Amino acid sequence: MKKIVFLLSIMLLVTSCCTSQTASPKSKKSTPNVLEFAKTITAKDLKDMLYTYASDEFEGRKTGEPGQKKAIHFIKEHYVNMGIPSPIADGDYFQEIPEAFFKGRAKASENVVAYIKGSEKPDEVLIISAHLDHIGISNNGDINNGADDDGSGTVSVIEIAKAFKVAVDEGFRPKRTILFLHVTGEELGLFGSQYYADVDPIFPLENTVADLNIDMIGRVDAKHENNPNYIYLIGSDKLSTELHELSEAVNKKHFNMEFDYTYNDDKDPNRFYYRSDHYNFAKNNIPIIFYFNGTHEDYHKPTDTPDKIQYELLAKRAQVIFYTAWEIANRDERIKLD
Repeated sequence: MKKIVFLLSIMLLVTSCCTSQTASPKSKKSTPNVLEFAKTITAKDLKDMLYTYASDEFEGRKTGEPGQKKAIHFIKEHYVNMGIPSPIADGDYFQEIPEAFFKGRAKASENVVAYIKGSEKPDEVLIISAHLDHIGISNNGDINNGADDDGSGTVSVIEIAKAFKVAVDEGFRPKRTILFLHVTGEELGLFGSQYYADVDPIFPLENTVADLNIDMIGRVDAKHENNPNYIYLIGSDKLSTELHELSEAVNKKHFNMEFDYTYNDDKDPNRFYYRSDHYNFAKNNIPIIFYFNGTHEDYHKPTDTPDKIQYELLAKRAQVIFYTAWEIANRDERIKLD
């Protein structure tokens, strides 16, 4: 009888230990490891996508033309494969823009949209944007592949979306909704983002907490040849000091990248603040950050090709943007306007 009691005691002890070990991984997951999610954004994945997206097959992705149509299906397929839905309707990732909206400058075109619904504040929306178009084929037949402009932004948004989806799959859905917005017609005059903001905002603008816009982040400009660990930020402090401070804090704590604010100067003659898609949100008092590597000798030329992209640097920049988006999406209060 004593032997039976002793054996039962041993079995209970072993069961208790096993149960404890089985439960421990769950307890570890009570707090998200955001840097691990960020590291799912890889140079290899970015390179694999961009060598297709900025290939001759896409014919320079000119708005309304066959190459641009290939581009939107490329983007859609990635969201479908990742299991990230569209906010429009099941399987419908295209926000259609009629030809008349382009005022004779392009045929009908499409924005591409996908989203991850927020867990606690689903009506509040953070937009992560990039333009999907480029300038097409030159008169002499040369294809302008637009690897940096803005293939780098396009594939970065897709990778950032993947990182958020990994977090969701591990039980960490963002508090706020994230809209991944790929806009068309930027090269013709910010038409895609204007259509979203002025004509058909899928989510009300008053509920949009910020826009993080990515336009050219795969190269290094002449100023930073000896220090490529940088990125230009434009607009981060123009509408919200809080957004600027959050952005700075994330970088200093986790990445230590040089944030260059040269083009953020109101007197800068380039006026980049007004020249990419974030502006259509900023004009509606939505805080924005525009991420940019500066111009280079291949800007708007057939020589802007994927072999010239610095993929490890592109991955790091995309990780910075992901982590910033994570903080905006998960803070208790929405970003405040000044």
